[in-house]
Amino acid sequence: MSRLKEVYQNEIVDAMIKKFGYKNVMEVPKLDKVVVNMGVGEAKENAKVLESAVKDMETITGQKAVVTKARNSVANFKIREGMAIGCKTTLRGEKMYDFVDRLINLALPRVRDFRGVNPNAFDGRGNYALGIKEQLIFPEIEYDKIDKVRGMDVIFVTTAKTDEEARELLRLFNMPFTRQ
Repeated sequence: MSRLKEVYQNEIVDAMIKKFGYKNVMEVPKLDKVVVNMGVGEAKENAKVLESAVKDMETITGQKAVVTKARNSVANFKIREGMAIGCKTTLRGEKMYDFVDRLINLALPRVRDFRGVNPNAFDGRGNYALGIKEQLIFPEIEYDKIDKVRGMDVIFVTTAKTDEEARELLRLFNMPFTRQ
């Protein structure tokens, strides 16, 4: 079992019950899944770019990435329906906790001029979205083997009903929120 999951089961549940006064342990919000998404706009001209993005995503998450396709055509962007334009991975269970642990404790502190993540990026239903500008912050990625610096979106989906509960849950996971 990952270290972060053990901490969740022991300390975080107790802290959440104490703060929000839950009557049942099953009411305590938990991390449901983490979705990592990488949009690769230049894939419409060069298919090799998408292949390297998928390889980077699989290296970072430790799980096979799914190629995402355009839902509808957009003439201004020269995109047709069904064209491959990105990749994503949905992490659950053990791999999710391992990824979150590496993201919070290894990758985010490696960001240049890092002051913390935005505490207001919640969607109103207890989910949190985080944008990463470059994949180089992950220790698994070798700097010499990168063809282009790409960003990605990391979405934390929780079972929390409100943003306040989700913010507290992620804070207890040591998410480095900026002070307001």
